[in-house]
Amino acid sequence: MTSDAAIGYSLLSAQAVRSRALRMLALGLDDQLPHFRIELGRLEAVVDLVQATILKNHPSLDVPFHSRWRHFAVGGRDRWADLAAKTSWPDRAARARAEFDLAIVSVFLDAGAGPSWRYRDAASETTIGRSEGLAVASLAMFERGVFSAKPADPLRADADALRQLPVDALRGGFQVCPGNPLVGIEGRAGLLRNLGGVVGASPEIFAINDTPRPGGLFDHLAGLAVHQTIAAPTILAELLRRLGPIWPSRLMLGGVPLGDCWKHPLLVTDDATSGYVPLHKLSQWLSYSLIEPLRRAGIAVTDIDGLTGLAEYRNGGLFVDTGVLELRDPADAAREHDVASALVVEWRALTVALLDRVATRLRERLALNAETFPLAKVLEGGTWAAGRALAVERRPDGSAPLKVVSDGTVF
Repeated sequence: MTSDAAIGYSLLSAQAVRSRALRMLALGLDDQLPHFRIELGRLEAVVDLVQATILKNHPSLDVPFHSRWRHFAVGGRDRWADLAAKTSWPDRAARARAEFDLAIVSVFLDAGAGPSWRYRDAASETTIGRSEGLAVASLAMFERGVFSAKPADPLRADADALRQLPVDALRGGFQVCPGNPLVGIEGRAGLLRNLGGVVGASPEIFAINDTPRPGGLFDHLAGLAVHQTIAAPTILAELLRRLGPIWPSRLMLGGVPLGDCWKHPLLVTDDATSGYVPLHKLSQWLSYSLIEPLRRAGIAVTDIDGLTGLAEYRNGGLFVDTGVLELRDPADAAREHDVASALVVEWRALTVALLDRVATRLRERLALNAETFPLAKVLEGGTWAAGRALAVERRPDGSAPLKVVSDGTVF
């Protein structure tokens, strides 16, 4: 491996995300950032709001992890649990592979849907938007075997089926039409086709106990577990290394595709990573979502807080809407911004660093620690929910306070 490739792989980690985010925060606290000022005195009010949100929705503090599985249970009915319960699984590993298939495909379809898209769930006779709607729609497609290459076994995703997935399959599954547009539908389909190609090309990772499928990653991770235990940052590192090539052509270093990694002129280092700001939002969201299938299969997951907060518009919107993050140019709130712009990179990195501060202060108030109340619970019970509620209060369509141009592969 060349030295540049080794350095490139160093950016494919939660530690890299956190360390670069903390550097961005330090620059902001020194008032050196070009787009945002940080009003740290307002952070305590954010903690107030997050704490109140958690206690309102989870008074016993029994908060589940922030993961894709919560969205399958929107409206009080746990659709996946119901489907899994009536399925005859040969063993726990078979169920885990199916759950990995579902989580990976569903998360990679989970970039922001836009404010106007809705999914009509026939079973509950309800209309669901945003991330929950995307989840329920993707689960319905999974149940119908849209991603399976084996008609007799619909509850799976196969490399061959994904590689050939037509965009019309997603348009139909997501009920897209002129009156119900979905942001980035072509990008989503392309991402799944790329996923199929990468999975099919790596049978040593994805076909240990089956034909090539994303769910084969379960067997790979199980093989890395020591005494049936694996650390959460290892899950992320493997996801980024094994699935990194699926992302659209962005930054590369030493031939290594860096995925959700961008550049900011002030993040200067003395090596080849100067200016790089890794964030890995969807991959970290997926890492959180793989913890429960691993645990159900008998594999313990440790160091949950080794992952970071998610650099997305609900958590980020929370800090903008509360005034912790202030735009230097207020007119930027009305403009559209490319996801690679320095403004968006600042916003997302600052979000990651500030989420750590909220989590620390919240635990102090509740007399809890990172082991009993990890960041995965802070995100689910508090920051994400509070960010969404505040967005609805501030804007009729519940949109983010900043407009980011999306291709369906980042947010």
